[in-house]
Amino acid sequence: MNQELIIRDLQNWLDKNLDKSLSLNDVAARSGYSKWHLQRMFRGVTGNALGSYIRTRRLSRAANELCLHNQSILDIALQSGFDSQQSFSRAFKRQFSQTPGAYRSQMSYAHQFGEYTDSRRYEDNTNPVRTEELQSAW
Repeated sequence: MNQELIIRDLQNWLDKNLDKSLSLNDVAARSGYSKWHLQRMFRGVTGNALGSYIRTRRLSRAANELCLHNQSILDIALQSGFDSQQSFSRAFKRQFSQTPGAYRSQMSYAHQFGEYTDSRRYEDNTNPVRTEELQSAW
């Protein structure tokens, strides 16, 4: 079996198990390779480190959950495999340049009005600034 097929199969398995604790040893055991060889293979095929891939997928799924559901941020953090809301918020801010709460508010507002806005550019919710206006202002 070639490396690309092995890694694609592993990615599918990872995506189905993002809510579980995924240690490097568990992932390596699933793949049948040593953790060192698996990490080299994964980076060679995807261009990303295994840990970065898992974290990015968890955060992307969490971002969707923030938009679609009214669960608490703590619940979403725990369901996404993070140990605490603080570690989740730090990782989320690193990935999306804003806190989970700000992201939820922005996406909820954008969904409500069918457009993306920059909440810093208006004083009340009755006069949102459109993305085109933001780009022309910069």
